[in-house]
Amino acid sequence: MTEEVKTADRSAKTRQLLGMKGAAPGETSIWKIRLQLMKPITWIPLIWGVVCGAASSGNYTWTLENVLKSAACMLLAGPLLAGYTQTLNEYYDREIDAVNEPYRPIPSGAIPLPQVITQILVLLIAGIALAFVLDVWAGHDFPNITVLAIFGSFIAYIYSAPPLKLKQNGWFGGYALGASYIALPWCTGHALFGELNWKVVVFTVVYSLAGLGIAIVNDFKSVEGDRQFGLKSLPVMFGVTAAAWICVIMIDVFQAGAAAYLVYLHENLYAAILVLLIIPQIVFQDMYFLRDPLKNDVKYQASAQPFLVLGMLVAGLAIGHAGI
Repeated sequence: MTEEVKTADRSAKTRQLLGMKGAAPGETSIWKIRLQLMKPITWIPLIWGVVCGAASSGNYTWTLENVLKSAACMLLAGPLLAGYTQTLNEYYDREIDAVNEPYRPIPSGAIPLPQVITQILVLLIAGIALAFVLDVWAGHDFPNITVLAIFGSFIAYIYSAPPLKLKQNGWFGGYALGASYIALPWCTGHALFGELNWKVVVFTVVYSLAGLGIAIVNDFKSVEGDRQFGLKSLPVMFGVTAAAWICVIMIDVFQAGAAAYLVYLHENLYAAILVLLIIPQIVFQDMYFLRDPLKNDVKYQASAQPFLVLGMLVAGLAIGHAGI
């Protein structure tokens, strides 16, 4: 085996472990297979959302207790509840994955369905239990974090499972995914360190419309299977080119709207930084995504998404500074 082949094999196995496109089957370790079901690559936005929420609270300080609280909250948002969501989605999408991504653990036969169901239940129960612990730790009279965890778990269920299966509709499913990436972890982080109020909730819910655009990007790799199984993703509903334009407009417009809100709060410096972070995203949209969204979806996400998540942190810091 040549060095190039070995490198390609390692890359494919890493992609499989992280839950990325372009992976390869063949894993035999049951714990690695369980990790594959949880798609660790998807934990990052939710963990980052917790950071943004802590920033928007305006109360985060670098004490050992706060670091431990943050780590526990990230465990809740990422490995536990995002892991639950992804495993649940893998279970209900096993027939579609057999067409789109046959190397995934369930369609490849790497793990039996009863073990998948057990994993779903363990992650769900552990997540809600940790949410309750965080409420007690934060001294909440009302269990805000537990309610958010239960609500998020419910949204994850109706996103993947029949009869509602929100992902069958590109608009509802995309927004549910966007809100799960932005609003829910952001509000959780804010509630852990501050007082969660309606202004923060509304801001994150609206900001999640930019997350809808990010969710659409993930649909381009699944067009064939979605069409075959009647899932109305935006690329299926509007065609690849029109869906790509809808995607970038959603991403750019609602980030610009967030910048406008920061101006309204008289946080002009933060607003200017956020606008500057939108510009390279537009450049990468033109360079990669709009020219060939089927070929360049991963390349676009890798190049543009860091600017979006930095923009989220800037917005969080601005809200914390404004005392909203």
